[in-house]
Amino acid sequence: MLMDIIKARHSIRKYTDKQIARSDMELILEAANYAPNAGGAQRNMMIGIRDKALTTRLGQMNLTKFDRSLLAGSYVSKEQPSNIDDPNIKNGFYGAPSVIVIFGQSNFLFREADAFCCAENMVLQATELGISSCIISRGEETFASDEGRAFMKKWGVPENYSAVCFVILGYIDGEQPHRKPRRENRVKIIE
Repeated sequence: MLMDIIKARHSIRKYTDKQIARSDMELILEAANYAPNAGGAQRNMMIGIRDKALTTRLGQMNLTKFDRSLLAGSYVSKEQPSNIDDPNIKNGFYGAPSVIVIFGQSNFLFREADAFCCAENMVLQATELGISSCIISRGEETFASDEGRAFMKKWGVPENYSAVCFVILGYIDGEQPHRKPRRENRVKIIE
């Protein structure tokens, strides 16, 4: 049941080196390809990467210009610490062996919304497959260098596109984290 998958999904930031199967990545990308998108225009482009050395390099690039002063909070998780919790983390992809980069058309009003709809479909499909995942931001910052632009050109990303976010994928190193309790008064129905 879909609600069971939604409740089972966790943001994972500790990974083993075990690579996910190509067929699983294809299914996760297919889920993204069917995500809601503004006007049905399908402006997103997704690139799946199963090269551990490349995902590590991109994860390092993701944190190169990370500005901690912009953080809304200073704590995420003791069980699955983020770079917000631990400034010694130098890989924004936390060692995940696979990553999917979601690009969107620059100067399009709904590029972020479209990209995050894709990302949500991906993490739900990954959860159903028993694959751990986490959505990572700072897409534009990751590719804002000569090295980043060279990757985009090599991958055939159109010049009027930029990265929005990432979905990291792999298998959890350790136990599933405890579910955080839901905050009260977040959901209301007005009739």
